[in-house]
Amino acid sequence: MATRLSIITTRGGDNGTTGLGDGTRVAKHDTRIVAIGEVDELNSFVGLLRTEPLPEEIDTLLGRIQNQLFDLGAELCIPGHTAVNTEHIAGLDEAIAHYNANLGALQEFILPGGSRAAALAHVARSVCRRAERAVVAMECQDAEQGASVIPDSLVRQYLNRLSDLFFVLARAINHSLGVANVLWQRRES
Repeated sequence: MATRLSIITTRGGDNGTTGLGDGTRVAKHDTRIVAIGEVDELNSFVGLLRTEPLPEEIDTLLGRIQNQLFDLGAELCIPGHTAVNTEHIAGLDEAIAHYNANLGALQEFILPGGSRAAALAHVARSVCRRAERAVVAMECQDAEQGASVIPDSLVRQYLNRLSDLFFVLARAINHSLGVANVLWQRRES
């Protein structure tokens, strides 16, 4: 493997800007940088989830997702670069169907919890939703600045499906551990 980085501290961002993969410098509060940061945070939470005892099949899936999120971040970092494709989204759809098949129908809303691993999957789900919103904001800003609008953005679709998968995985993890999901309780007035 070739060395990718030899210097970590460049001091290039000390002025409040950062470099994109194409060499362009943008403000650190630019919506593209926010979206990249949200995806990076999501990947970190997936890594944290993977430190929990998980069924091997789920851990393998999460490892694949971490690599795809890294690629997705590269797509955001290099305007015009494409990394996410329809096969990635189809893979998420297949995983959702696979893990959801063994779960009963939802009778009530589910709150994060049950087991620690399931709660972490819910954290990943909510961070994924935030990353999705950040990508939408970036796409809106790009459109306002004259960039062509991508009506069916694969990045947006990927993040939308991934958050659904984390919800299903939270339920599947609790199921595999024999732990009940935490159900929302309707307050009687």
